[in-house]
Amino acid sequence: MQGIANIENDNQNAKASANSFSDLTSDQFVEIMFTELKNQDPMKPSDSQAMLEQLSSLRAIEADLQFTERLDQLVESSDFTAASGLIGNVVSGVTTDSEQIIDTVFSVSKTSLGPVLNLSGGQRMKLGDIIEIANSQDAG
Repeated sequence: MQGIANIENDNQNAKASANSFSDLTSDQFVEIMFTELKNQDPMKPSDSQAMLEQLSSLRAIEADLQFTERLDQLVESSDFTAASGLIGNVVSGVTTDSEQIIDTVFSVSKTSLGPVLNLSGGQRMKLGDIIEIANSQDAG
């Protein structure tokens, strides 16, 4: 478990670094470069190419994080749309109270668990806990 916690901490640190990096303006970057060049030892000059490669890597990490965040938002939106399409249908599955049930979907809520179906009988079911879906006309 500690390995997982370390990975999560590394991901959070990478996100924080990428976000700080994205706040850096072009003028600030140029100022950093000139400060680096001005303060370097003339007998051991800094490797500007290495610094630019690191900058490129940081920008790639930032782009990956932004892409992942947008992809997660798209999946969340798609799941909610799919759940909304179940309103009026009869579903069977396991409720959030771990009870197996068959009931009609009354509405859908957006929660931290993802889309949750609100059933006519007052029970709630996560979208992923559906076992079977039937059209309400077919069920009657």
